[in-house]
Amino acid sequence: MWNTLLVPDEFAGVRPEIPDAPAPAERDLLRRLAEKARAIAEEPVMRERKDLWRRHNGLRSARPMIMADPECAWEELLPLRDLVCTQPLLRFWELNLRKRIFQFEIIGDDDVAEPWFDIPWDVRIGDFGAAARKTHGVNRGSFTWTPPIRDLDRALETIHFRDLAVDRGRTRRQVELANSIFGELLPARTRGKYWWTLGMTGAVIELIGLEELLLAMCDQPDALHRLMAWMRDEHLRFLEWFEREGLLSDTNENDYVGSGGIGYTDELPAAGRAPGGPARLRDIWGFAESQETVGVSPEMFAEFVFPYQLPLLEKFGLTCYGCCEPVDQRLRILKRIPNLRRVSVSAWADEAKCAAALGRDYIYSRKPNPAMICVQFDEAAIRADIRRTLETAADCNLELIMKDTHTLQGEAWRIRRWVQIAREEIGSGSNPGGLGDGA
Repeated sequence: MWNTLLVPDEFAGVRPEIPDAPAPAERDLLRRLAEKARAIAEEPVMRERKDLWRRHNGLRSARPMIMADPECAWEELLPLRDLVCTQPLLRFWELNLRKRIFQFEIIGDDDVAEPWFDIPWDVRIGDFGAAARKTHGVNRGSFTWTPPIRDLDRALETIHFRDLAVDRGRTRRQVELANSIFGELLPARTRGKYWWTLGMTGAVIELIGLEELLLAMCDQPDALHRLMAWMRDEHLRFLEWFEREGLLSDTNENDYVGSGGIGYTDELPAAGRAPGGPARLRDIWGFAESQETVGVSPEMFAEFVFPYQLPLLEKFGLTCYGCCEPVDQRLRILKRIPNLRRVSVSAWADEAKCAAALGRDYIYSRKPNPAMICVQFDEAAIRADIRRTLETAADCNLELIMKDTHTLQGEAWRIRRWVQIAREEIGSGSNPGGLGDGA
């Protein structure tokens, strides 16, 4: 379910060879994992969770939904050194199956398991022609970089639209291999995710720099408008290519949408789609954020960012907005998005303002501060934090999403205990509505 674009360094940017067949021992291992994953998908609680998510995404929440994503801490919970398979592609598949099982057996949130094995289209996405030179740190994601564009007035002379290509034959071979291994246990289907955000400010900052972006709003507004308009057009062409090539996947099942949440909904796909035809942009969830511009005024956001995001977001059936940035000062602007459904209420947002503005008209996607479980685990503080959100957002369609967990100090019990505390505070410990312990 969780963001398939977030992968360990071992697999990032790798196009591994597709073996003719796995070694017998590896095939047996993968089938045992698949058998367990299929059993989880058939647990009665999965039907209950699907219904809860559909009601929630339809703004008819029966109770607050709970999600917990280890994200960068997965390496502590399922170390790559412990994987059994040796071939890179099979190692990646093994890891994904182990994550499914761990999510259900150990974390115990409202994640939903489906009886499929999804293979994304083998898509290659190029750069803008002026790639940033990055120096990565050792703390899971940090990097420094040298922006390749130093003259904003001449920026459009040095960049171009990204090259895009799909290898359908390679994709087909992966599906055939998966079916030869998993067979009736987890039938393979072509379904994947190829981008995370349509916010664009992160891409612009990699090209020109963060301080340069902020200063340009005052010193070079015309040049910045030209660059943002170019980036909007580039992203429109990017989206339309995926739609034209028939590569889009539905996002109305256990799909990671926005910066946290699951996409089950009866509102997608949109009307008018041919039976069995590929997904269109209006059939799926969209998402944008602008975390890097947290320091600019709502007026500057409305001038330099939002007008360029809106034409992209309008193409989707439903849309999510926001991640770590506090959106309370931007909500009056964001409400102009006609298909807005899910709004991120980060640890730095004014919860009361967000609750008053969102009400029952949107999903209140609360992101508690992950430091509460990543550093010093203080159960009393965690309980008070969740209780405060439950009281503040009592009249909202609330979801509690624990994410951005860069470490769990190697202790899986931390994330499981957070889920248990959340359940206790919202009253699910007494099993309202007949939900089981795993619900």
